[in-house]
Amino acid sequence: MSLYNAEVSAGSLLPNESRKLAELLLTEPDSATWTHAIKVDNILQKNSPATAMRMARLIRNRLETLDAKGWLMIADGTPELRLQMLLVAAIRHSRLLGDFMIDVYRSRRRRMETELSPGDWDAFLHECMQRDPSVEEWSSSTQIKLQQVVLRILAEARYIDSTRTLHLTPPLLHPRVISYLAAQKDYYTREAMELA
Repeated sequence: MSLYNAEVSAGSLLPNESRKLAELLLTEPDSATWTHAIKVDNILQKNSPATAMRMARLIRNRLETLDAKGWLMIADGTPELRLQMLLVAAIRHSRLLGDFMIDVYRSRRRRMETELSPGDWDAFLHECMQRDPSVEEWSSSTQIKLQQVVLRILAEARYIDSTRTLHLTPPLLHPRVISYLAAQKDYYTREAMELA
């Protein structure tokens, strides 16, 4: 079993689409209801059913790392709470994202540095290859796409100000996110997100 996969490259946090799918999951849909909502009702408002299904699969895989309490925070929470819970789900779904936040983002913060460096990603991937040799098989286009999506996720979650400047702007963790992670004893995700 590989430690890392490249699935995160399929999309960033997608807050609007994720809110709709969290609402749908709270109704406990069977597979026919789910498919109908995505393909026929087009709740994600995509141009083609195939695109909608692909995006729905990614979001569902992330949301299923949470429970109904987590889905409710995404469905009904403030935009800030929603983004932080989507980051929880994305980290749980992608060890690559979580390790980047711990190994690169946190260490820059610890050294009192104010921005990520463009070379951070290549150095990080090199470390990942030591931990999981399958990373070496990723094409250069996949590696570039992964970098773009990881940085976009950090920008959406307000950990950096933009994907261009890479200035560190760590948010305060929402109290409900802290208590959710504590209740689930999820120390890894908390370590990745809590940067104080």
